[in-house]
Amino acid sequence: MERLVWTALAGVLILGLILATPFILMALGPQDADWAKLSQISQAYGALSVILSAGALVGVAASLAYQARQTRIATEETTWTAHRELLLLSLAETEFLACWEPPSIAVSLEEWRRVVYANLIIQDWEKSFRFGLINDDQLARTFEMHFRGQIARDHWRNSRTFYLSHAVSGGDRRLRRLAELADRAYEAATAAGPPVPSADYFVRPGEPGQSASAV
Repeated sequence: MERLVWTALAGVLILGLILATPFILMALGPQDADWAKLSQISQAYGALSVILSAGALVGVAASLAYQARQTRIATEETTWTAHRELLLLSLAETEFLACWEPPSIAVSLEEWRRVVYANLIIQDWEKSFRFGLINDDQLARTFEMHFRGQIARDHWRNSRTFYLSHAVSGGDRRLRRLAELADRAYEAATAAGPPVPSADYFVRPGEPGQSASAV
């Protein structure tokens, strides 16, 4: 960012020098100069100066746009961090979970804690998708694997209405695309069959002569 600021300042200085050059030449030129010829040269020079001035202004505009984008990213990051900290506090102190909106699905407290944590995971993917760290295909594949699990489906059943309505009303193209990809993967997963229960995610080694059993 500092380099862009210096570039913008240099552009402004060059623009000022360009605009002041005819007056400098007039002050330094000889009194018996052929002013008609100099006028023709000046006209040609003026057309060139317009092009250079436009280039300098484009550079300044690009610098301001970049600074505005960086400010927006910093603001979004601050907002996300504050929201994440509130959710993490609620997960650590479960009595605070009742301070949020109630779940729209029937779950136990422990299941709801997992659903809330699944929301943090989706938010992390959302941030990566916004910043171009993952593309549509990668996100679609991620959702495809994600919705194999029971908690992931519970979370989306609880949150899909908010995501889909907020994406449309907010006019955020990237969020709308994320919601579309997630809902498409969710519909495909539910159509393919039942989810993997969280209790069946992991197994412990069985004793000799026994098969592995669920944790």
